[in-house]
Amino acid sequence: MSVRRAYGQAMTSKETSVPGVEDLSPEQCWEQLRGVSVGRLAVWVEDHPDIFPINYKVDHGTLVFRTGEGTKLHAALGGAAVALEADGVDQDSGIAWSVVVKGQAVAVKLTQEVLDTVGLLLFPWQAGRKDAFVRIVPTSVTGRRFKVAPPLTWWSPLDDATRAGLE
Repeated sequence: MSVRRAYGQAMTSKETSVPGVEDLSPEQCWEQLRGVSVGRLAVWVEDHPDIFPINYKVDHGTLVFRTGEGTKLHAALGGAAVALEADGVDQDSGIAWSVVVKGQAVAVKLTQEVLDTVGLLLFPWQAGRKDAFVRIVPTSVTGRRFKVAPPLTWWSPLDDATRAGLE
């Protein structure tokens, strides 16, 4: 629902033709995150940001993933904040969503915690040793849901200019 509609203000015909964006509550964000297992982890590597696909599981208000030795592990545990983005779309309804979790990544080291995370059944898609368990402890969880616009509504004046430049 748009802000104008929520406060009872009139909308122009142009506004009613554009699908609205709904902000998700934290509870709705966690529900969406539980429904998928792949996200993109954003970390700071030396002097630049980098992004890695990861398989994760929701665990008591945190996210847990497995990884092996390397850049992703060292950057995630390097002390800088991390972010994870996951999204999805319901093909039947055409409703898409996107959730971003920002926070701190910490190594799972205590024996009981490791045993608990093994029980989450994290199965990385890529073969190889994935002995490190990492937990993302959120400082913020935000998300949005919206109707996917049909491709013909994506037109803008720049599309014609781009097409003319290519001809």
